[in-house]
Amino acid sequence: MKKNMTLQQALKYYFGFDSFKGDQEAIIQNLLDKKDTFVLMPTGGGKSLCYQLPALVMEGTAIVISPLIALMKNQVDAIKHICENDNVAHFINSSLNKTSIQQVKNDITAGYTKLLYVAPESLTKLEYVEFLKSVKISFYAIDEAHCISEWGHDFRPEYRRIRPIMEEIGKAPIIALTATATDKVRTDIKKNLGMPDATEFKASFNRPNLYYEVRQKTKDIDKDIIKYIKAHPGKSGIIYCLSRKKVEELAANLKANDIKAAPYHAGMESAVRSATQDDFLMERIDVIVATIAFGMGIDKPDVRFVMHYDIPKSLEGYYQETGRAGRDGGEGRCIAFYTRKDLQKLEKFMEGKPIAEQDIGRQLLKETANYCESSVCRRKLLLHYFGENYPEENCNNCDNCKHPKKKIDATQELLLAMKVIEAIKENFKTEYVSDILRGVETEFILSHKHEKLSLFGKGSDHEASFWSAVLNQAMIEGYLRKDVENYGLIKITPEGKQFMKNPSTFNIVEDNEFDDVVIDDAPDTIGSVDETIHKMLLDLRKKLSKKYNVPPYVIFQDPSIEAMTTYYPITLEELQNIPGVGAGKAKRYGQEFVDLIKRHCEENGIERPTDMRVRTVANKSLQKISIIQSIDRQVSLDDIALAKGIEFDELLDEIEAIVYSGTKINIDYFIEAEIDEDKVDEIYDYFRESETDSLEEAIENLDDDITEEEIRLVRIKFISDLAN
Repeated sequence: MKKNMTLQQALKYYFGFDSFKGDQEAIIQNLLDKKDTFVLMPTGGGKSLCYQLPALVMEGTAIVISPLIALMKNQVDAIKHICENDNVAHFINSSLNKTSIQQVKNDITAGYTKLLYVAPESLTKLEYVEFLKSVKISFYAIDEAHCISEWGHDFRPEYRRIRPIMEEIGKAPIIALTATATDKVRTDIKKNLGMPDATEFKASFNRPNLYYEVRQKTKDIDKDIIKYIKAHPGKSGIIYCLSRKKVEELAANLKANDIKAAPYHAGMESAVRSATQDDFLMERIDVIVATIAFGMGIDKPDVRFVMHYDIPKSLEGYYQETGRAGRDGGEGRCIAFYTRKDLQKLEKFMEGKPIAEQDIGRQLLKETANYCESSVCRRKLLLHYFGENYPEENCNNCDNCKHPKKKIDATQELLLAMKVIEAIKENFKTEYVSDILRGVETEFILSHKHEKLSLFGKGSDHEASFWSAVLNQAMIEGYLRKDVENYGLIKITPEGKQFMKNPSTFNIVEDNEFDDVVIDDAPDTIGSVDETIHKMLLDLRKKLSKKYNVPPYVIFQDPSIEAMTTYYPITLEELQNIPGVGAGKAKRYGQEFVDLIKRHCEENGIERPTDMRVRTVANKSLQKISIIQSIDRQVSLDDIALAKGIEFDELLDEIEAIVYSGTKINIDYFIEAEIDEDKVDEIYDYFRESETDSLEEAIENLDDDITEEEIRLVRIKFISDLAN
């Protein structure tokens, strides 16, 4: 980064944005001031920028501890594509060979690498600890920090060893980041990382662009899903199912209906899962049908819908999964299919587990069921669950707000319910309170002799669903609370006690009945000013994504493409004024886009405020020069492919083009490390004697244990040695 650049200028230079989101700037400044930092920010809130930007501007290398190889690779690729040099970010994990690891170390030692992503297991290895002792560490970033806590939903024991390892490597500021954490988890994280005085930043869990909807789950659910996808062609989506069997069945059904879909679950081979994930990121497929095994570490900003085929086991899981939609701030539709039969199935799965675990599981299921059945604003319900108040009465972006039910006065009913809660000493759950109000003589009530209460049966003129709505909506209004730490017992808050003394009007909406609910589709929120050029730009982006083997969004995100259709940039300088387009990205990918826009403007007589000459960049030649230089430095071909964001066979295409054009190169160092000497001799001799360099004929004539890749490598050596 250039010296004396402000944070605002650095944000624009690297990421192409004019302003920070939420607390991002304060978080980054806190880290720059060398203070420990704790960040609780929901999925899509922009957590990664909170450590990526300071790493780029600070002296030294930032260590980013991350639990997932897929997440590391995605983030490293993304960082490389906003910077002009490919060694600005690296990762070290079990997927790398010794040559690759040595290259990473060399780049760090040379001062090129600003971000090093490390799996917690790798960080504990002695060789890495010893190496990192010699490196200037700018700070440590612990991503998915909830993994450190036994109270978190994804506890990983190896995270407990992070603090002692950091102390051994060398002291530096710490930033811990997570998308979900209760008070107990937050305390545990800070204690285990030795950062009790860390500055805390808690972002809002509200995602205004997400549309929430719950639909009746019927026997025609597959047809409903197919109809929806067909009505939104080409849009990326994830459909979550609870069972692997259903994942396979639904994916097959979608494919049979000409939808580009694929299944994903933990029972599939790792290589297949990885290929499926890449296909989704590269937009070779539009829809992933998955169990919850899919999602964490998927940094795809333009997922346009997330569906839940089955009711999730918890609202926390539901929130995380829906959070994968619309991460770029654009359209994100979250549709859950619900039937009470799913509740019964999930409760049955709990049988045989410890009683305490069953009780917690049922509490979580009850919360999810309340969310599905409630007629209250779904955004308000979700935020309340995470301890956040949503003051608006109507969010206008959920099914309940778009199709509101009539409110009814339930002031007297709430007062009656509160009197019952007082009479039973705030020592029971909501269902028990409802049973007393309705006069149901359950075995539990009889054992406590609560059928003798004067209030018993005083609310028998209302159904259980009515009392459920009263109690749940009273919790949202802050009159009642659920003691989650104590079996979910219902308590009266100080505000509730004040309400009992001086009642004000309390209105409720009755819960949805899932027999005859019909919800209309919400209108799409994304549109383009110029649809013709919009489609042309999307086609170009897809072509380039294939060419460079990077996901389309890495080139330019949807909002950037849409802004291009409005502002018509025709120079690289103008392109850098588009949101999300920094200097490095404009240089790397921009020329073909501005050329296309310029032609479109000229052919259609579109008036622009400026009209300047276009400059051209020989990207292909630059890539070939870069490959030759890397080979001259004896960089592993695997690493060259990784750095260029292309597949290994595409790299061989490039190298073949180089040698066939007359340039002599030497890849002996790679061949000697990867192929047996006898095989090399056999292949080399074959081409020496053959009348053709045809790959197909070579495969047919050589031994079966010789691979196509080995033949291509030795053929490159042969051509370079003898033909140039």
